Amino acid sequence: MRRNRASASFMTRLGRDKRGNVIAIAAAALIPLAGLIGGGVDMSRLYLTKTRLQQACDAGALAGRKAMGSGSWTEDGATTSEGRAEELFRANFQDGAYGTDLLSQSFTEDDGEVTGAAVVSVPMTIMKIFGVTERTMTVTCTAKMEIPNTDVMFVLDVTGSMNCPTGSSSCSNNGNVPAYGARITGLKSAVKCFYEALLRVNTTENCGNDPTATTYSGTAQIRMGFVPYSVNVNVGKLLHNDWMADEWSYQSREYGLDGTYSQNTNAGHWNYISGSRRERDASSCRSDTYSSQTTESTPVVTTESDGTIITVYKETRSETGRQYDCPRRGDPSYMDYDNYVTERTVTITRTPNYSYTYKQIPFDVSGLKNGDANWNDSIALPVGTRGGNTDVTWDGCIEERATAKNSDKDPSDEWNPIPSTALDLNIDMVPSTAGSHWGPMLKDAVWGRYTGNNTNNRTQNDVVTSSNLNRNNDYYCSTEAKKLQTWYTPGGFVSYVNSLRAIGNTYHDIGMIWGARIISPTGIFASENAETATGGAIQRHLIFMTDGATQTGFTNYTAYGLPWWDRRQTTYAPDNGNLNDILNTRLVALCTAIRNRNITLWVVSYGGDVDTDTEERLENCATPGKYFKADDTPTLIGNFKQIASEIADLRLTN
Repeated sequence: MRRNRASASFMTRLGRDKRGNVIAIAAAALIPLAGLIGGGVDMSRLYLTKTRLQQACDAGALAGRKAMGSGSWTEDGATTSEGRAEELFRANFQDGAYGTDLLSQSFTEDDGEVTGAAVVSVPMTIMKIFGVTERTMTVTCTAKMEIPNTDVMFVLDVTGSMNCPTGSSSCSNNGNVPAYGARITGLKSAVKCFYEALLRVNTTENCGNDPTATTYSGTAQIRMGFVPYSVNVNVGKLLHNDWMADEWSYQSREYGLDGTYSQNTNAGHWNYISGSRRERDASSCRSDTYSSQTTESTPVVTTESDGTIITVYKETRSETGRQYDCPRRGDPSYMDYDNYVTERTVTITRTPNYSYTYKQIPFDVSGLKNGDANWNDSIALPVGTRGGNTDVTWDGCIEERATAKNSDKDPSDEWNPIPSTALDLNIDMVPSTAGSHWGPMLKDAVWGRYTGNNTNNRTQNDVVTSSNLNRNNDYYCSTEAKKLQTWYTPGGFVSYVNSLRAIGNTYHDIGMIWGARIISPTGIFASENAETATGGAIQRHLIFMTDGATQTGFTNYTAYGLPWWDRRQTTYAPDNGNLNDILNTRLVALCTAIRNRNITLWVVSYGGDVDTDTEERLENCATPGKYFKADDTPTLIGNFKQIASEIADLRLTN
């Protein structure tokens, strides 16, 4: 009994004794604690490895797509697009990083989209005690050029020099026929290659690495428009009727009375009234007294509907005495008059003279309007032979609205900022008030005034003549401009670009102002340009390309009439140097105004024959970093493709 009680007492004491429990508990917790700590360490390594691996994959895909540019995917080599992807991947994740092994990666391309995949093995550390030796990390990535909603306006120099080959300083316009290797041909190629690069749609042009798609498949709205320019721009038939004036003044001619008359007098035969007259012989010629008296009746004057004045009166003659006559020797005779009275009718016709008066004349041009944005192609004006109405055609070129006149032959200080009176450089003004409308250019209604048809004898005075003066003014109307529109299949785009022709002098400002007006989201086309049909924001780009300096002609028929006669831009008779200075100053002002409207302004100088001052002006015109210089066609094509790739946004899509 005692033993049993002692044993029970020991077990009770042992059960109640807490000394040493910590060691037992710690021993029991060691295994799960090791799993918890080891799992945390190895999971951190896995997370870090996958994060770095994903970053490397993304960097490689972006680098490969950027190297691909607007061309196609190239493989096998360090400088290929695949090589660039591999290079950037390895720069971000090297073999053995973070204790990994068995690293592999690959990059491929499909329809402009670059896809990457990477796999690496991550050996476990502490988790090995639980039988987990390694884990495999796999990532994928995709990069593509995604285009935002974009408007692109091409302002293209299509002047006569564009018919010349690149690098040719001796060619002026090649007879207005494109030479072999003409700049206009290179421009057409570059614009079509821009289209391929931006929309990833193939055209008939060989741009190298052509895309295979024949229709744009993106989701963004991509619109492009054109303003080809030389002396003038052909934009009139894009406008609403309300924006064109009903009356416009032209250096023209008027046929009418000049204040002089041509006179014709018709005197009838003398008719016998009374008295006697006898013819007698005489032995010799003698001179006796003879008297004659003629009186006139009161004239009757009438005026015909054409202004002819007819005066009719009668003459009465009384004769007395003897009148000797010796018509030939040996046959003398005389006439004996006995108050011999005769009478005749006299008619005087005074025909008014009509002549052409060459002067500035206002004409009603509202007949060109056909409702809304519809237009007629011609209008009857009284400028034909002898003032007859003749159909004067309108091809769409326009005369500009009111501007500020230069008076001191130094316009540089007058256009910074643009004067408020220069409505012609107001990008957004919708015509509504006097001076804010545009007018149609009507070349067949316009004459320059010269005395004697000598171009050196110019005059601002009216010229009155019965002759037809020669016009002696040059007129050039470029290919019709195009508003912003989608060209998702290339047929219409290519056809339009191929229709561009090069002719005329170089007036940069008229092309630039209309490029700005057509792309502006707050101007005359605001309802079409402010946002997409679904309310999306739009990025805007204006691409201005020219092959040279401003070149004017003071007798050219321009958007400001005939500069020497109309003087809408000057208070004096300008020469070509004056006009060049004015246009260059206006171009600088327009470039600033466009850049300030959140429109990216790309400028491309083309042809390799541009003087230093012009190059500097063009570079300053561009948005910083957006100026290109192309001495030849391959470089121009490369420039346009680069612009397309910069317009598109490079981004990761997966």
